[in-house]
Amino acid sequence: MDFSYTPKVEALREKLWKFVEERVIPSEPIYERQIRDSGDPHHHPPIIEDLKAEARAQGLWNLFLPDAEHGGGLSVTEYAPLAEITGHSPEIAPEAINCSAPDTGNMEILHMFGTPYQKERWLHPLLEGEIRSVISMTEPDVASSDPRNIRTRIERDGDHYVIRGRKWFSSGGASSRAKVAIVMGVTNPDADSYRRQSMILVPLDIPGVIVEETPTVFGYQHRGGHATIHFDRVRVPAENLLGTEGSGFAIAQARLGPGRIHHCMRAIGAAERAFAMMVSRAKARTAFRKTVAEQGVVREWIAEARMKIEQARLLVLKTAWMIDRVGVRSARVEISAIKVVVPEMLCYVADRAIQVFGGAGFTDHFPLASFYTMGRWLQMADGPDEVHRRAVARAEVARFEPGFVPDLYVWD
Repeated sequence: MDFSYTPKVEALREKLWKFVEERVIPSEPIYERQIRDSGDPHHHPPIIEDLKAEARAQGLWNLFLPDAEHGGGLSVTEYAPLAEITGHSPEIAPEAINCSAPDTGNMEILHMFGTPYQKERWLHPLLEGEIRSVISMTEPDVASSDPRNIRTRIERDGDHYVIRGRKWFSSGGASSRAKVAIVMGVTNPDADSYRRQSMILVPLDIPGVIVEETPTVFGYQHRGGHATIHFDRVRVPAENLLGTEGSGFAIAQARLGPGRIHHCMRAIGAAERAFAMMVSRAKARTAFRKTVAEQGVVREWIAEARMKIEQARLLVLKTAWMIDRVGVRSARVEISAIKVVVPEMLCYVADRAIQVFGGAGFTDHFPLASFYTMGRWLQMADGPDEVHRRAVARAEVARFEPGFVPDLYVWD
């Protein structure tokens, strides 16, 4: 078993880490100030464009895409450690190298399933970092963890489709730079449960697309927001359909597999930064005639956090390795497992770091509260933990016969 990186990945890791450490993290206060001074929480700060230009000049661009012509030409396993590095500054670093959600997943969909017209109109501007995009799957009135509950309708009308429904938590939907949404809805309600849904590309500047609200998440108003969008009899050309009618669920699964690797590795990067902050703070503060780092309970937190991070990383890298070798479908149990393990780990590490920082940990002077929010959000995003635990349990139960006890476990 070889845990080393290829020379290509090692070179990219070194270059990317230098960029994040020397350019991105020092830009965080500039980023916050530019948004604050604009008076608009969804303002696109100029510092982002400066960083994007630098990243592109260094060859740190579209690294997530396995297509060598338009992306990094990297496998999922090769990209995973790079995604971890960007997680040290999750608000800025992914966008600076054009590898931020939900654009990465949307670009992968367009790359895999888009027609030449769809690629020319939306994929190419996304690859150039000229526009942003939205994914609209979750709905406010149903348990959206079960795709069979989706109510949004996509109905054929001659050379067009008409879309009626409401979506929420459409990440990025409040940004003026978001130009297109991939919307999942029902095209054939009488079909098999997982063949009812389709995906369609909807420009966000056409009649009937109404951004109703952009709620906060744990009090945070992330740039671009998590918008509630009403699609009120929106008409789009039939050529905007992704794939074929009824293929929406399959496309979504193809999108979510690698996407969960990206999310999880970024979360591990955030955990590593929180961990470093926690240990440094503990060594710098004294209480009861000892540094905080010498207190037994804090040492237990430090040990537990390190072990949880390492366990999570190994499981994610194994899952990435499986996706590359046997495909998303064969790695679905591992994909569900990392979706539970990693956010839970990030919540633990960020929570203990906040505790070490004391009151300061709750403020926006440090990123710890936002890291905790990120971990807690990921326990719901892309499917709640309960659904993924159910998937793992179902797969394990199916492996065994009723009443079967191997001889190995029988004693006289």
